[in-house]
Amino acid sequence: IGPEVFKSREQLVRCCLEDTAMGKLHGLTIGLDICSTLHMDVTLADLDWCIEQVMPANPAYLMALPTKNDPMLSYLTTAFADHVRVREKFGYQINDAMWAFFQKIGIIDAEGQPTEHFGNPKWVYYQYRLAKGDTRSQAEIEAEGDQRLAEIRERGVPIAEGHGEEIWQLTPELEAELNHLYEDAKVSLWTEFEAASLAFVSKTIPIITQSDDRKDYVYHPESGEQLSRGSVRALNQLRQRWGATPPAVQFIISDGLNVRSLTDEGHLAPFLSSLRRDLSEKGYQVADEHLVITHGRVRAGYACGEVLFGPQASEEPIGIVHIIGERPGSGHHNFSAYLTAEPAQVWGQPGTIDHNLTRVVSGISDTALLPEIAATEVAQIFDGMMKRRQL
Repeated sequence: IGPEVFKSREQLVRCCLEDTAMGKLHGLTIGLDICSTLHMDVTLADLDWCIEQVMPANPAYLMALPTKNDPMLSYLTTAFADHVRVREKFGYQINDAMWAFFQKIGIIDAEGQPTEHFGNPKWVYYQYRLAKGDTRSQAEIEAEGDQRLAEIRERGVPIAEGHGEEIWQLTPELEAELNHLYEDAKVSLWTEFEAASLAFVSKTIPIITQSDDRKDYVYHPESGEQLSRGSVRALNQLRQRWGATPPAVQFIISDGLNVRSLTDEGHLAPFLSSLRRDLSEKGYQVADEHLVITHGRVRAGYACGEVLFGPQASEEPIGIVHIIGERPGSGHHNFSAYLTAEPAQVWGQPGTIDHNLTRVVSGISDTALLPEIAATEVAQIFDGMMKRRQL
């Protein structure tokens, strides 16, 4: 639940308790995702507090990730280590069959205590390979485990090895990494967009939504979906300059929830140049101008398309590629590209163009989906969308 619904740790606890109570009233086995977004005024320590407030209500299960930080969705939830902590503190147990499995692979002993292999993913990988009939030595398999762990970490996913003073604590190094990601996300979320930071983008037209400022944009998402009057005038002027021959595709760039995803070196520039080349090679005329939106949400791109394409007489599909900063939290500073292609008559019906008609390529950065590779994917998907609309 996003920050437009609640912001404090107390509200998060109340939401979790309400969900649990409703599940019990309906006779359902219900668990929880005790989560917060980086928009909320909830720290990592606050999340520990929330978990402990909720656990006496005995939810059936909790989410679990290598750390509290979800590397895919960029939000905070319960980590594997949190499960260990709440079991120790509240005397909870897990499924008997799962507990027996932990004992079978040697991470829990016969007395129910952690062994020297507790918190060692390479040991678990070794046990997995044995179960698959692998005849290699333990040293060979664990060396392969080291390689697999390195590959995962290179993709920006923290994986715990070992633990702190208590078995439910992260190592100091991993704790520091998690705190860094949290602080980096906070900085990213509240960094203001400055047009000068995109000086490398040629022929830009500044657009702004109805958000009063960054805070209004973050806490009231709908304000970032609607264009200001001045922006509508600028778009009308652009459409008039096109005359009766609009381009096939318009690039739109929005700060989104992380403008640093666009301004980081090696992110937006190679993506734009590669995408423009790939689309041109496929026969599509790309608009010379780039629309650059301050405080832009995804639907602000649709609003631009309605103004630019709605009044056109062309029966051919016309499209946008809306490049927007993703929710921060993973440390990658990713951006996404939202693709929409429809005939002018569809663009001309206000509110018709929405997420159901759109495709997205996400996780684009120099440490995730490389911009040049993403551009190729975007061009292929966009080409397919345009051809289907022509049928």
